[in-house]
Parts: sequence; structure tokens; C-alpha cells
Amino acid sequence: MPSASADPGDRPRERLEQLGAGALSDVELLALVIGHGQRNRSAAAMARSLLRHGGLRELARGEPQEWRSEPGVGVASAARLAALFEVARRLAAPAPSRGLVIRRPRDLGRHLMSRYGGERAECFGVVLLDGRNRFLSERVLSRGGWSASVVRPREVFRQSLLAAAPALVLFHNHPSGDPTPSREDVGITRQILQAGELLGIRVLDHLVVGAEGFVSFKERGLL
Repeated sequence: MPSASADPGDRPRERLEQLGAGALSDVELLALVIGHGQRNRSAAAMARSLLRHGGLRELARGEPQEWRSEPGVGVASAARLAALFEVARRLAAPAPSRGLVIRRPRDLGRHLMSRYGGERAECFGVVLLDGRNRFLSERVLSRGGWSASVVRPREVFRQSLLAAAPALVLFHNHPSGDPTPSREDVGITRQILQAGELLGIRVLDHLVVGAEGFVSFKERGLL
């Protein structure tokens, strides 16, 4: 029997077996992901501290280096948290099925907005398409900002060449929530577009996503 002073969140595995995962609190679920606590600090105490600034939703927007600033949360625990939240995002906003024909910006925009619109870090990537504009795959190429010095056309088209994809759609998010393209967004997109013309790879669109929606360069006449 646990002592009266034991942390009620310290036995989540037993409660999971008895009652199922749906009966566990956010602290208990997070404690299971963290795994083992320290000598003087339980996994439940670490979970409770991680959640103190806004709960699971806000925690999921963070980065591993932020979580590791919490006493007791090391590289392995932070990696497990990152994997957990990425799996949750992919389940909530699954990528289009391979082979789905992409006809309109909204065919990708809604998915990308759900997947990246709430990110606190800026992500830049490509959606690779075949010659009939059918979905092949989605790749994030940089995280934490995008600029001419970070995102180079050769990396964009390297992905296309490796996948034998003759067409692509660029995408990135604005952590501010406002998807309005900046002057820098337009300038870098044109550089990538010109490189694609030389290589014979079609850049069909660039989608900028945020919590407030998404903007298509194609629909705005920016390509």
C-alpha cells in the first residue's frame, strides 16, 4: 500500500491497467511518457511542473531544449515528449493519401494549416508531386526560421530529384498566426522558382500557413 504522503500521480501504470488510459489525468499520462523520476523528484512532479504554464496544448508547442531546462528532464525524456507530440499532430492532421490529385490550394492548405499553423517555430518544407500532380510525400527542410541563408534551392530540389518528383509545392508557417506573405517570402520564392525552371521542376505554389488561415501565392498572383 502506498503511504498517505505518496504523490497520487506516482502510480499511473497501475491506474492505466485498472481503468484504461482515458481515466488518467494529463499529469499521469505525461509521467508515463517521461518514465522514471529522479531520486528526490518523481516523474509525476516533473510532469506537473512542465504543465504549469498552460497545459498539454502549450507544452506541445515547445522545443526539446525548453523541456530540458526542467530539473530531471534529460535528453531521452525530451526526445520521448517530442515524439509523442509529433505523433499526435500527425494523427490530428494526417497527410493526404499517396496518389491523391492536388487540384486546388485548399487540398493542401487545410492540412498544412492544421499541422503547422500553431507552431511557435517557423518551419519550411516541400510537398512533392508526380507528373499528374498526385501527392507523393511531405518534407520539412528547416525549422526555426527560413531565409536565403537557411533555405537554399539546391536542398529544395535535391528532395525532388531523390524522389523523382517533377513538381512541388513550397510551404512555411508564420508563428504570429498571420499568413500574409512578407517581402522576403516573395523574394526567396522567386529565387526557388527560377532555379526550378532551369532544372525542369515545376514549382506550382507556395502556401504560407498560420493559426488564422493560409495564403496561396498562386491565388495571390505572386508566382
